[in-house]
Amino acid sequence: MTTRPRTQIILAAYVGGVNEHTLWEHPDAGSQIDFATFRHVAQTAERGRFDYFFLAEGLALRARAGRIFDHDIAGRPDTLPVLAALAAVTEHIGLVGTLNTTFNEPYELARQIASLDHLSGGRAGWNVVTSFDAFTGANFRRGGFLPHSERYVRAEETVAAVRRLWDSWAQDAIVADKESGVFLADADAGAFAQSGTQFDISGRFTVPRSPQGRPVIVQAGVSPQGRDFAASTADAIFSPYATLAEGKAFSADIRERAARFGRGPDEIKILPAAGFVLGDSQADAEEKERHIREQQLTDKTIQVTFEQVWNRDLSAYDPDGPLPDVDPDPQAPAIIQGRAFVFQDRIETVRAWRELAEAKRLTLRGLAHEIAGRAGYVGTAAQVADQLDTFVQEGGGDGVVLGSHLVPSGLDEFVDQVVPLLQERGSLRTDYEGTTLRDNLGLPVPERTGQLLSAGTESAR
Repeated sequence: MTTRPRTQIILAAYVGGVNEHTLWEHPDAGSQIDFATFRHVAQTAERGRFDYFFLAEGLALRARAGRIFDHDIAGRPDTLPVLAALAAVTEHIGLVGTLNTTFNEPYELARQIASLDHLSGGRAGWNVVTSFDAFTGANFRRGGFLPHSERYVRAEETVAAVRRLWDSWAQDAIVADKESGVFLADADAGAFAQSGTQFDISGRFTVPRSPQGRPVIVQAGVSPQGRDFAASTADAIFSPYATLAEGKAFSADIRERAARFGRGPDEIKILPAAGFVLGDSQADAEEKERHIREQQLTDKTIQVTFEQVWNRDLSAYDPDGPLPDVDPDPQAPAIIQGRAFVFQDRIETVRAWRELAEAKRLTLRGLAHEIAGRAGYVGTAAQVADQLDTFVQEGGGDGVVLGSHLVPSGLDEFVDQVVPLLQERGSLRTDYEGTTLRDNLGLPVPERTGQLLSAGTESAR
């Protein structure tokens, strides 16, 4: 009887951008901007044989009624210099950064990411994100923002242009023959031209082809349009679905969409975000998780969380009292700006919350705890290893992107306690076998598309 080889778990570690989940007030918390913080997390993840380190980014600090919401993390350095510095103090782990397609141009994006890929020896990745809110856009030269309906149009053209720029150099374009004095095999290396609805660019791309063919592209897509974009362009997808049932359904949907774009099931890796809390017993871990959530859900955080939906000043409402007795005001100017959640139907959301609060007799604080995202993996090290392994082996996803409420040391106990158990099972590498991020992820080296043509002449692939 033959046994099916175990699927290798993909692990990524992230340090969040603007968010209220990281407990900067914790006595063991470190700086959010000191390089030592990023170095510690990346090196810890590399010690645990993680596939990549992921740096999220917020381009604007969230504000409430014109004032900064002070529980958010402020002062985050720019993504690319941090990752470039990490390339010098790590050897194997991938380095993935969030860069916005709405506010950046293809040529500069292509140069920046390709440069990081060369500096790191083929370990760079790009997390592609879009934006459409005027609050963030006010920082940029585009007069504010793109309409919601156009954000993916620009994103698709941006990714297509960036990939063609990367492909404008052949892998063997540089000869550098000292005897003959011939440096380039192709005098047209780097030549490109593209004209589309978003860009009209031409010239010579200045960075030779990536050590891994192309840097890895990561994307998160939940809406139908977002899923199509991810299925057609991404090498890895950042998923919000961490339960087995939801993960299997999302994975099946993405792979079905990918097939329609001519892509195979192994060309995309799906990784949900997840937290973890370890304890000496299940009860101990659950108590720790409850305490962490209480620290995260301060009175101010609860107020701002619900103000995002009601779009009203809720400062007069007691967090330990009933839900506000007023309806949301969708038409009023936004009271929360920046990284605010966008609800398609505020009235319907509040209606559902009222039913939930009435059924469970919840206060405003109780409802906040009920709807707050919980750490995906809670238990002893052995229980967490079993839960994570089961999720991957049964097709919920290809791995997870792990974050912690405590920076920079929160990842340490996962690497020290859970990683050895996964390695014993044969579900996680004991050493790196390749040298690039594509090697880590088991992704094929993409074929070169050739010289850049007009937008729309070929697909975004």
